[in-house]
Amino acid sequence: MHIGLIMDGNGRWAADKGLPRAHGHRIGVKRIEECIRVAPSCGIKALTLYAFSTENWKRPRTEIEVIFNLIQSQLNKKAQELKDANIKIRFIGSRDKLPKNLIKSIKFIEESTRDRTGLNINVAVDYGGRDEIVKIFKELASDIKIGRATLSDINENLIDQKSELADCGPPDLILRTGGEKRLSNFLLWHSAYAELSFIDVKWPDFTTEELIEQIEIFKKRVRKYGDL
Repeated sequence: MHIGLIMDGNGRWAADKGLPRAHGHRIGVKRIEECIRVAPSCGIKALTLYAFSTENWKRPRTEIEVIFNLIQSQLNKKAQELKDANIKIRFIGSRDKLPKNLIKSIKFIEESTRDRTGLNINVAVDYGGRDEIVKIFKELASDIKIGRATLSDINENLIDQKSELADCGPPDLILRTGGEKRLSNFLLWHSAYAELSFIDVKWPDFTTEELIEQIEIFKKRVRKYGDL
């Protein structure tokens, strides 16, 4: 099973308690750790985490720095633990605008866990579903221009192969916390037949028990893929 997580509500959770938004993000990281720990026992083979969207650049610079520092700190602290746990880490999205020290940590964790065969974790940073599709179209256009492909070669399978999730396939279930009911530019190509669950709980209050409950609900759904 592949689950996509839109971890919404960190800042609002903190604001509700009269705390800095940064505190909400720090608690949110703990919830991520808990979900990762229980994922294998829940039958989860892949997790795609929406950590920072292409639209999040509109946030205050101080909050962006907090998010990036948290990501880098976790990568540096957890690298060996993730490797020992047989977890493979990949980052999806653009890296052009990310801090150089964060890029360095990303490259290190990806290289360190490249050969791991257990849980796959995709961390979406500076990621947008539309941006991903545009990149795929540009690559296909370039392939056609240099004679590597023709128009008749273009089909859904080829787009899948050039997508960010080529290694692990599309999500079966996308969960969004925080009460909002939209995908917010997350995995637009990949979510065509994903089951969607919108949870009226802010991410720092999301528990592993609720994750397990959502998985059990998913297992009871009949996925027809357009069939009768």
